[in-house]
Order: sequence, then structure tokens, then C-alpha cells
Amino acid sequence: MEYYEKEYFEKLVTADSMIFDRFRKKESLNGHWHYAVDQYDTFIRQKWFEENYYDGGGNTLPVDFSFDEWELMTLPCCWNTADKMYMLYEGSMIFTRKFLYAKQNDDERMILKIGAANYLCRVFINKKYVGMHRGGSTPCYFDITDFLEHDNRIIIQADSARRNEQVPPSNTDWFNYGGIYRNIELIRVPKVHIKDFKIALEPDSGFKKIRACVTMSEAVNETAVLTIDELHISEKIAVENGEGELIFEAAPQLWSPDDPKLYDVSLSCLTDTVRDRVGFREIRRSGMDILLNGKPIFLKGISCHEDSVSNGKALTDEERIENIRAAKELGCNFMRVAHYPHSERMAQLADELGLLLWEEIPVYWEVHFWSEDTYSDAENQLTELITRDFNRASVIIWSVGNENSDTDDRLKFMGSLAECAHKNDPTRLVSAACLVNFQKNAIEDRLEQYLDIIGVNEYCGWYTADLRMLPELFKNSDPQKPVIITEFGADAYPGLRGTITDKGTEDCQAYVYEKQIENIRKIPYIKGMTPWILHDFRCPRRTSVNQRYYNTKGLLSADKKHKKAAFYVLRDFYNSIK
Repeated sequence: MEYYEKEYFEKLVTADSMIFDRFRKKESLNGHWHYAVDQYDTFIRQKWFEENYYDGGGNTLPVDFSFDEWELMTLPCCWNTADKMYMLYEGSMIFTRKFLYAKQNDDERMILKIGAANYLCRVFINKKYVGMHRGGSTPCYFDITDFLEHDNRIIIQADSARRNEQVPPSNTDWFNYGGIYRNIELIRVPKVHIKDFKIALEPDSGFKKIRACVTMSEAVNETAVLTIDELHISEKIAVENGEGELIFEAAPQLWSPDDPKLYDVSLSCLTDTVRDRVGFREIRRSGMDILLNGKPIFLKGISCHEDSVSNGKALTDEERIENIRAAKELGCNFMRVAHYPHSERMAQLADELGLLLWEEIPVYWEVHFWSEDTYSDAENQLTELITRDFNRASVIIWSVGNENSDTDDRLKFMGSLAECAHKNDPTRLVSAACLVNFQKNAIEDRLEQYLDIIGVNEYCGWYTADLRMLPELFKNSDPQKPVIITEFGADAYPGLRGTITDKGTEDCQAYVYEKQIENIRKIPYIKGMTPWILHDFRCPRRTSVNQRYYNTKGLLSADKKHKKAAFYVLRDFYNSIK
């Protein structure tokens, strides 16, 4: 941290600042914002937000900004795709606009929600610093009530600079999109409002009980009312010191990918009411099986990045639905949304359309496992993700990271994250995508003791070029928990053909899939797989003529218009599993 940044790392908003906001009435600040690139952090060095245009004697001062004459960018977006000039820009960009505010009643609080801004996000309103959020993929909430006037200027600094101490660190394997790339919204709530609302099927209740939890913004003693009209349910929940919980009997139709039944649910307390659309299902591990609603399930999956040729990470709902439908065409019942939290809309759409999800935080490769501050960042991102998506039936697994070396510092760091996930959500499974123990060529990682399911990334036939090592890997392994093969695959430039040993061809990729499936289908402890990956995605590490700054391991081309040969290999395998 530079000396001038210190005061702007204060007022950090975290998971504790979140409110339950689905279906709340919102006022959008999406649209045209004035912007400027700020490579040298001059905005905070010189405190532009204070708008000092005159000295004490009334004389005009020279300034290095002109907020309302800057060019316009339409938010939300990734600046890399908004203008080719900024395709490779990483760093600070300043966004500003004006808006009017009229108070509707003396009791209201005004909450600013920014769905995601990569990576550091600082908010300034009417010449004052409001606060900061870190983490480029989870939402942040600022109570801006006391900063508002009738006419308001809001300024948001988004800083996409890669830093080793961040989560993810400076070295990753995907494109570092910058920008405010999810919705910017204002939410009016009562002074005493429903801060959090969680509801789920109670584990091990024979699918006959539901648990509902409510957290209020203040330590009030009141009664909340939960309503599920379709189930003829109206239950009172006693709220003491701002917290309430109730387990009650119910017989909901169970949610599954084949029958994604959702119920309209509402919760009221004092003058506040929230709503949600919720599916009820149970996911658990029993011995070496993964059970969905009490029945063993093989997770027929695919991995997917949040990446679009046109929009970067700022996917439209149409693009998300396109991904889900492509997965279903493959025969998938499961998707690993990697390597960071995707939009909350992805889980909401998966609820509606029937697709199970693995959701992940970007503890990727070699983060600063020894740093308490880095751990705090990771734990907060995990808590924000769990808080955001707790009510989503589609989400069945929280992942605490991907491809990390098995060191003592990493074991403590990620083991603590797994414990955090279990503590915050006892209704779901916890996993991580682990590396193979290459010395033993075996599935083995000390982190397994903290996990419900073992995820394994293995690239036999590609990075581990000798495919004969694949059956040896499975033979050498004796896992005591179910395994998901979270990654395997091979690059293939769309339309490029050749022999099965010509790297980068569709034929080589299809052959790797054929040999992987031939071996995986024989192994009883493997209970699912999410090959890498649904579609090609941008990656600056990939510079060969057959990659052209894309990871081309997709079964679809980056624009999703071309299905590679391996697409049909995987589809045939999944369709053979009943």
C-alpha cells in the first residue's frame, strides 16, 4: 500500500454491510457515466473529489480534471470491451455522474449496491469519501443516506491493478477485465429493515422440514411472518435481539435439474417485506456417494468462465442462458462456474432452468497464504458469496480454491476457509480443485480432511502428455471421499484438423476426451466431472498461432457458434448415463 492510499483503505465494506435485496424495488444508476483513465492515482493523490475550484480569496485554481466534460461510457461494462483503446489497460479508472434524490419518508435509509467492480472499488459522494470494497466478483453495499442532498455527484474509482497480495493474485490464467461490470443500484429500506433472510430444506429431516432465518438491521425484539402461499404456509418467527430462526414442518415438491420447482416466498417484519423464489432440495455426502434428495447422482458437468467476446465479464442474461442451454445440450446436470463468483443472475437462472452449480472463490495458484490480510480478503469474498446465494437451490458446492501447492501455510489458509463455509452453510458440500500428487501420481492432498468432496485437476494427455499415466493415477489412488474430476482437456483451435497427436487440433482434443472417458467411467469413486471448458475464453498467457490470446480448450468456439469434435464425444458419454 502506498502512503497516499492509507486513508482510502479505511471504511472497508464487507459481508457485514450486505442486505437482502432480491425483488426489492431499485432505482438504477446504470447508463451514461463520465470517465477518465487515472494511471497515476492522481484522483486520490490530489483529492479531486473535493472539487476545489477556488482558493480562500475567491481566485480560480487550475485543476487537472473536468468531470462533466469527460467522455461517456455506458455502465455496467468492462472497459476492455467498451473501447479497443483500453483492451489491455489495468489500473484505476474514475467514473462520475449526477443524480437527484428526494426523500420519501424520514425513516428511510438509502443503500448503494454495486454488483461487482474489479478489483478495488471506492465511492465518493458530494465531495466526501464514503468507503471501499475489495474483491472483483462479489457485490458491495454502502449506506449513503447521510451523504445525500437533493442534487448529488457520485464518483466511483474502479482499480483493476493486479497485486500479489490480492485474491486472486497477480498471476492467473484468465483475462483481467476492469470496470464496473454489474448493476449499480439505489435501494430504499426502512431504518429497521430485514438485513438477511435464509431459507432451506432442513438436512436429514426426511424432506419434511424447512428452516428459515432472519437477521434485522438492529437488535429489535419483534415477530416476523413467513409466507409460502402455494404450500399454505404462514409461520411466525420470534425475533430476539435482531435474530430469528424457525424450523417448521412442510412437504414441498423437491427441486431437481429435471424438475426445477420454485416457490414464491415472502418475509415481513415491522414495515419491511422481502420476497424470493426458492427451490427446496437436499444435497449431502453418504460414504462414497453424493446424494441429491436422497438418491445417488453422477454430476455430469462442464466448467465455464464468465467471459464473452463482446462483453467480457459483463454478460447479458441472454448469454448466460445460452451457456446453460449449451450445457444441457451436452447432457449436463451440473456446471462448475470458475474461478471466481459469477453474477448472481447465473444462480437465479440455474434455479429456473434446472442446473446444479459449483461456485468458487479465486484462491488461485499461489496467493499469499502466510498473510492474515490476504486471508481476511478471501474469507470475506467467500462469506459474501454464501450470503448472496444461500437461497439458491442450484448451488450445491462451495469451492475454496483451485490448483494450490500442498504447503503448511496453504493447508491452514484453505482449511480455515472450508471451516468458514461449513459454519456459514451446513446445507451444502465444500470442495476445492486440488492438484495431483505428481511424485506419487496419486489423488492425495492434506486438504482432503476439510472437504466433503475431493476435486482433482488432471491433464493426462495434455500437460501430462503420457496418457498411460491416467489409469496408473486412478490405480495409485485410494480416496476416502467421492471425487469429481474438476479439470481435464486439451486445446483445439476451432476448425483446425489433423492427427490425434497434432496438438491444437480438434482431432487431438477429441482423442484426449475419448481416452479420459474410457478410464473415468471405470472408476467407482469418481462421482462427477467438469471438463475444461465449455467455450474458449480470453487469456493473455496464450500466445501461439493456434491460441491467439485465447485459451482454446473450449468445446465451443469463443463466440459459441462452432461445436468442436470433442463436444459430441462428451455429449455421447453423458447421454449414456441414466
